[in-house]
Formats: sequence, structure tokens, C-alpha cells
Amino acid sequence: MPPSETERDLTRLEADLKRLEAEYNMFFSGRLPKPPWETRSRVEAVVKRYDRAYIQNTGDRFRFSTLQSRFAAFIDLWDRGMRAREEGRAGPFPQKRSVEKEQPEKGAEDRILRVAAFKDPVQEIDKLTELYESLGEARRSVGEENVPFHKFAELVKGQVSKLRQTDNAEVAFRVAVKDGKVSFTARSMKGAGD
Repeated sequence: MPPSETERDLTRLEADLKRLEAEYNMFFSGRLPKPPWETRSRVEAVVKRYDRAYIQNTGDRFRFSTLQSRFAAFIDLWDRGMRAREEGRAGPFPQKRSVEKEQPEKGAEDRILRVAAFKDPVQEIDKLTELYESLGEARRSVGEENVPFHKFAELVKGQVSKLRQTDNAEVAFRVAVKDGKVSFTARSMKGAGD
């Protein structure tokens, strides 16, 4: 059975949304001279048309609502980025020029942002999430991009299993900013007083 018109439109909308995301990323990184208004208005028109229409197929309706909420989240992020850029603030997207100016000042202050100990990171997901958010905050403060959560979780899990092979203790992770750079370290804790 060939795909319906709605399915074809949703597939096109999904592709256009990915293209729009890529174009905005290029704009905020300085590779595009102006925001992608044409692509954005094309995506917006399709979203508005389907928002007003009734989609009979439940699967298509769910797919559209997922794409619509993703588009709304992106719009919010991009608008905040544009507003911050117009006001001369850093905003949600790192701007390399302003980071280079700020780094000498930030290098002066070394600080530990978070320390967390794990026996099994899979069972301690709240603690893992807090550690990830601290690392993300530290990386943003020095103008670095954040790592995806799944890669971070794999790294922590790997370090815990590697360091716990030698002795049955907790593994402590530390997020710090030192000399304007983010430091993320792990070490085995033999006892509470260590």
C-alpha cells in the first residue's frame, strides 16, 4: 500500500525540520550570514496546516505531535539564541570570540563544582544526572560543547568497573575548573576517610 498524503507530508516535514536544525547550527556557528527564515517559514506553514486539520490515523497524529513539540522546542531555543546575540550576551550557543576574551579572567579562579561517589552508576541515576549537569555547566562556562549523556554514562560506568576491579570500594568523580579548563577525574576510594 503506497503511503498516504499525510505520511508523505510528515516525512517531508521531518526532513525539513532536520535541515532547519542544521541551518540554524550553521548560522549560530558563523557559517551562514543570516538566519534560515525561508526554511523556517516553510516548516511553520506545514505545522500550522496540520495543527488546524484533523489527522485520522493515530500513528500519524502521534508522529505529527512529536514533530510539532520538537519544532516548538527548537523555536524557543533559536529565539533565545537570537535575543541573546542581539543583546550581546552569550546565550545558549557558545560564541568563540567572546569566550577567548573571558578566558584569562576565568583562569584566575580554580574551583571544584561537584564530587560524587558511585558503586553502581546504573542504580544511582539521579546522582549520575546531577554529575552530568555539573559537567555540562562547567564546559559551557569555558565555551566547550557538552558531551551526549549516553557517552558520559558509558564513561562513568567504564571507570567504575575498571577502578573497582582492584578493590571493592566506591569510585569518586570530580568536576572542576582549573586554569580555564574543565577537569573531570575519577579515583578509587578505599575508605570514607580517604
